[in-house]
Order: sequence, then structure tokens, then C-alpha cells
Amino acid sequence: MFQPVIPFSGNTGWKFLQSTYDRQLQTLSDTAQMKADRKYLADKLEEPITTEAFLGDKRLMRVALTAFDLGGEEWKRGFIGKVLKEVADPESTFLARLNNPKYTAFAEAFKPVNGKITVTPAALAKISKAFDAASFEEAVGEVDDTMRLALNYKDEIKGLMGNGSSETTILYRLLGSVPVRTVLETALNLPTDIRKLPIEKQAEFLKAGLQKQLGVTDVKQLATSEKVEQVIKRFHALESVKSSASTYSSASNALTLLNGGAGLGGQGGINLLLSGL
Repeated sequence: MFQPVIPFSGNTGWKFLQSTYDRQLQTLSDTAQMKADRKYLADKLEEPITTEAFLGDKRLMRVALTAFDLGGEEWKRGFIGKVLKEVADPESTFLARLNNPKYTAFAEAFKPVNGKITVTPAALAKISKAFDAASFEEAVGEVDDTMRLALNYKDEIKGLMGNGSSETTILYRLLGSVPVRTVLETALNLPTDIRKLPIEKQAEFLKAGLQKQLGVTDVKQLATSEKVEQVIKRFHALESVKSSASTYSSASNALTLLNGGAGLGGQGGINLLLSGL
């Protein structure tokens, strides 16, 4: 069974993962299981397939949903059926109201026409590539979930912006994506208790945190490469501090930070240094 190599935690581990990403992804892609799943996907979609047959094939659904980072949601057959039904209706506003870019992309890729789903060879190749990447992220999560969250954030953040979307819509999308929200809450040092507030208030907290901690005045700035890396560095650095906090009192933590990270261990100090805080 393939297992990603991540020898370090925090920002050091993130830098290592980024530098070896392509090689490790290829190693996973070349495994027998991945080849078999991609072949199954290609064989099943070589010819048009009915919506019912698509929904009824658990393996096909697993591979297809994983490619859109929706792995594990195969059991939502009724909901997925509604998604495919609504995307085929030009007058439907269901997907717009759902405000979930992942399901929108999935629905557009497998949009049925006259009850049948047709996928072009070019689209199939793109889906297969996305399946490899999403599967790698899942494997990374088995080793270090913070690394998977960072990969998810990097992959998703640009897609959450949307063309012509309002600031409020984007803020709601950020809050609705579990990995993106988790990374931002940590990077911005937001209290998790805000989740108990109405969504409008949560959006206000998020907007204020983005401006205070990152200098973001337009939420779409989050999609820039500079801001993506800044957020991920802060996420890993603050996660490292939080993980170490269980063995230190508040006063000890403050003293540790004032001493440049000494006492957090070599890794903690490196993470703080690399964070650029």
C-alpha cells in the first residue's frame, strides 16, 4: 500500500512535500489499484451511460466523486441524483443556491442529456488526473492531516472565488468548505466558537480577521500565490504552537515565543522562523 513520505511536521514538512509532490504523486499513480480504478472509470464511460446506471455503480461513483474531492459521499445517491437532474434543467437555480463549487463542477462534468451521461476523451483524461491528485491528498491525510488540509486549501481557494461572485457569496463559500475554513480559522487565530453564531456574523468575523492578520481588503486577494503561501505558512506555524501548548502553561508559551521559539523543540522553532510571522 502506498504511503507518502513526510519526514517532518509543520512548515519544514510542507516544504519537503512541495518539493517531492510530483514524484510522490507519480508513485501513487503507478500503483496497481490506481491503474485499475482509472481503467474501470474509462471502460464504464467509454460509451454513454444512463444516469441510473451511473448512480447504481458504487465503484464508478467512488472514483468519479473522488476526482472532485467528494470522496466518501457515494452514499448520498438521492442527493447526487437530484444534483444531476437539476443541472440538466436550464431553469433550475438549485446549484446556485447550493453554492458548492465541488458539486457544481461534478454536475457539469456528468451532466445528463436525455437521461444519458456522455464524457469526452479529453474530459475523461482530466477527471482521471484529478482522481490521482485527490487520492494522493487522501493518502497524505493518513500520514499528517495538517498537510492534507494545506493541500486542500491550495487546491480549492481559487475555485471558491468564482467569476462575478459577490464578497458575501465568497465568504459563505469559504465558511462552507471544511478544509478551507479550518486552515483560515487557525491561520487567523479565530475562535472556533464563532461557528455557533449566525452565518452572517461568522462572515463578519472572517472578513475582519482577513484584514487584520493578512491585510486583505478584497477577499479575492486570497487567491493570489503570495496570499496562499502566507496563509499556509501561518497555518502550520500556529498549528505547531497549538500542538506544543498542551505541555506548556500560558506564561511559559509567552516566554517561549519571546525567546524566539526556544523550548518548542527544534521543529517548533523552525516552523516559527519559516512562518514569517
